[in-house]
Amino acid sequence: MFYSLKKIKGLFFCLVIFLFFNSHALALDKKASFALSHYIMAVMYEELGDIDKAVQEYNKALKADYKNSVIHLNLASSYIKNSQLEKAIQELNLATTFNPEAIEPHAILALLYSSQNKIAEASREYEIALTNASKLQPEKVEIYKSLGSIYLQQKKMKEAEDVFRLILKLSPEDAEAHFYLGSIYEELKDRHRAEEELKQALVLKPDYHEALNYLGYLYVEGEKNLVQAEVMIKKALEIDPDNGAYVDSLGWLYFKQGRLKEAIKELERAATLLADPVIFDHLGDAYLKIGDTEKAKLNWQQSLKLDPEQDQLKSKIKNLNN
Repeated sequence: MFYSLKKIKGLFFCLVIFLFFNSHALALDKKASFALSHYIMAVMYEELGDIDKAVQEYNKALKADYKNSVIHLNLASSYIKNSQLEKAIQELNLATTFNPEAIEPHAILALLYSSQNKIAEASREYEIALTNASKLQPEKVEIYKSLGSIYLQQKKMKEAEDVFRLILKLSPEDAEAHFYLGSIYEELKDRHRAEEELKQALVLKPDYHEALNYLGYLYVEGEKNLVQAEVMIKKALEIDPDNGAYVDSLGWLYFKQGRLKEAIKELERAATLLADPVIFDHLGDAYLKIGDTEKAKLNWQQSLKLDPEQDQLKSKIKNLNN
């Protein structure tokens, strides 16, 4: 979910003046004093809501101290408040140039890019922000979880695995880290290791409904432990009854068990809860099994609309037409 521009404007107000003193460029000389005086005036104008004057003062400060990343950062904040996003992005990039280890400019760039639906750029900036944050707070697990999630979104599985393994070194009983490792190994087609990680997540957190459903679904896909899978999926549904993915898992379990009437009922319900290509693919298979080729085709076509890159599904439709 992307941040609205309104939220972004409220995310970042003024950095406190001591940050200015911590910047590399400040020395107790005439040039620095000139920059600081204009910086202070800019902060005051910004707090009073006079953004245009704040911008003028920040620019005057930059004339004296152009390489000061804090000034560029605050100027970007003013541009955001004036909805001048391209200028803000330019200033934020300058802030990162003059202070490569900074966190805030990259984080704000990520939010701005997200608001513009520039997913790749947003992910890149967020990754840098989290990497920099992890250097400053190497023991903070939540930073690594966020970084690992970014790697997963980018399909950087080796990097994601390394991050979640590091989390388990810092926090050995972190069920969520085991869950994410399970998803990584499943993506890498290592079903055995995926199942082992999910089992460990459930040992640490027995009511972890995401893990209950995931492991149950893997059992269904592997056509094994179906009785245990049903218990786990139904337990997940007790916790989150309107989760379309969980309802799909139950419907797919019934399909594998040959309980086709129950399967179609659950899969149809899942389709009303979640528009997912996998659900419509499952529905197509279920209708084909009972001989309703028309509904099978319609559901497979709906699945292709949601995800056109399904060669196996295209083959199923082609075979049906033949």
